[in-house]
Amino acid sequence: MADHATIFRDYLAKKGLKLTSPRKKILEAVFAIHEHFNAEELYGRIKSHSQGISLATVYRTLPLLLEAGLVQHALRSAGRERYEHIYGHPKHIHWLCRSCGSLVETDLQSVDPLIAELAKSLNFKEEDIELSIRGLCWKCASTENENQTDER
Repeated sequence: MADHATIFRDYLAKKGLKLTSPRKKILEAVFAIHEHFNAEELYGRIKSHSQGISLATVYRTLPLLLEAGLVQHALRSAGRERYEHIYGHPKHIHWLCRSCGSLVETDLQSVDPLIAELAKSLNFKEEDIELSIRGLCWKCASTENENQTDER
């Protein structure tokens, strides 16, 4: 059994729950996706080859995966929560363009020491970091500057 499956099984056992076949298939599908996804996209990948798994089961399983520390909210776009699996992946920053919706990820490693230093100065024990920055990508920033006029 893969490490993430062992972690999930152990987490569920602590809550008095079992790693059922539908939960295991959802977990496998989550770790097969290497991009951000929402519940409906995840369900779309599962339903064709996993009969008997409903969208409601996906919605009930995602919070368990969040609580187990295997996935995190990536961001909210188009009115839907988006997720990503994080087990085994380096921490990263999400850069989201408010105009075109493009998303770029960069490694958090360069700012991690600064965050640790700030946490220490605040006597704060960090447990989890989710960093999203919203603004304009270079394409949209260029377009916005071209659309501005010098008229006042």
